[in-house]
Amino acid sequence: MTKQPISRSGKTSGRGQRDLKVRVKTAKGRKMSSKLWLERQLNDPYVVRARREGYRGRAAYKILELDDKYRFLVPGARVVDLGCAPGGWCQVAVARVNALGEKSGKSVGRVLGLDLQEVDPIAGAEIHQLDFLSEGADDLVKGWLGGPADVVMSDMAASASGHKGTDHIRIVALVEAAAQLAFDVLEPGGTFVAKVLAGGAENDMQTMLKKNFTKVVNVKPPASRSDSSEKFVVATCFHGRGIQAEAGEADDS
Repeated sequence: MTKQPISRSGKTSGRGQRDLKVRVKTAKGRKMSSKLWLERQLNDPYVVRARREGYRGRAAYKILELDDKYRFLVPGARVVDLGCAPGGWCQVAVARVNALGEKSGKSVGRVLGLDLQEVDPIAGAEIHQLDFLSEGADDLVKGWLGGPADVVMSDMAASASGHKGTDHIRIVALVEAAAQLAFDVLEPGGTFVAKVLAGGAENDMQTMLKKNFTKVVNVKPPASRSDSSEKFVVATCFHGRGIQAEAGEADDS
């Protein structure tokens, strides 16, 4: 039988019964909020796993878990990652769509990352510093991809204001803008994936997506922290701009 570690006082330490958590000492000038954030990072299994497996952040596991369930990052797919910094989602997409051509006999995909800031290069991905809201962004995206996209995904969040209601409205507006770009660049049958915050301002966005995609689901992957209000919308089987326009014309007649 395995013995428990014994302390100098003669009592068991309990280390065999539970994992020890890392505690951060309060340093001079460090705010309590910073101390708590650092402790959470050091004790987060996804953060530890990301370092071990070479991902640029724990967010990589969110798209991994979503793709495990809905299977949109398939070999040969052309993917656009909006707000791609620091690059974890691009890393996942490169491997799953076979952008490096490492899977023999599988189609080779393309991964295009866009962000307002510079992003360190990612093998197998093409990164551009671009505001996707700028005029002509859709044409640039299709030009870089060499055609329409199969997947548009976004883990973007608007700058926090500190006011929950305001932040929710901002991120919904950002997701709506990302969806509009998706409508312009997606191939019929394509997929749109984006982060949103749980709240009451996204009804119009959900309605818009349901008009343009066959199936729209909202899901919170295991990698999302339990205390976070974030969730992800996964919209699959895009109808296509032309098909939607024809449906609109039929409705008006």
